Amino acid sequence: MATYKIWVMTLIIAGAILGGVIPGDSTTKIVRACPLYCLQVEYMTCPSSGDEKLPPRCNCCLAPKNCTLHLSDSTSIHCSNK
Repeated sequence: MATYKIWVMTLIIAGAILGGVIPGDSTTKIVRACPLYCLQVEYMTCPSSGDEKLPPRCNCCLAPKNCTLHLSDSTSIHCSNK
């Protein structure tokens, strides 16, 4: 029984290393978690596209850096969190 537990634990640790949960070297990227909520976004604008109305993203975590989310209640949220 103890051998089974050691084997399962070894598989979990190996999976965590391969999946990037446990960084193996200094070149490993840091993964940031996105919140699981969606705003009522009508459209999105980004400096790179000028005044073009782009397809909406759910929240700033999913939008490109420095873009603005235009909500259905006429408010705007500037996304500069990356």
